[in-house]
Amino acid sequence: MTDTNIQHEKPKILIVDDVHENLHTLLNILRSDYAVLAATSGAKALEIARRSPVPELILLDIQMPEMDGYQVLHHLKADSLTKDIPVIFVTAAAEVNGEMRGFKLGASDYLLKPVIPEMLLVRVELHLELNTYRKRYGRL
Repeated sequence: MTDTNIQHEKPKILIVDDVHENLHTLLNILRSDYAVLAATSGAKALEIARRSPVPELILLDIQMPEMDGYQVLHHLKADSLTKDIPVIFVTAAAEVNGEMRGFKLGASDYLLKPVIPEMLLVRVELHLELNTYRKRYGRL
């Protein structure tokens, strides 16, 4: 088996953040275990998320220009192709109602920046496993 084949077997994760340093931080944490894609805007995130095969998980920032994370999440959940992709908000935004708003829109989880690498890895693995279970056995 070649490295190329191994790369294709890794779960595909899309990271969405308009700050390059944040993208690189998350990429460095995840790249050894996952096939990582990146987008620096909401529009680009939606474009990448709709490509086949769709990502197995999306890490989404909230505060972005033009289209914030809430709007991106709304579009993802309204599209039959992307509605079942788990989305974890990874954000510096500590709004009083932000977490609840995200969950009401369909977010799977919510992590504050700066991320703790071990916590991120545990949450990513948890949501990938939950999604595998949902696909196999139906909704929880």
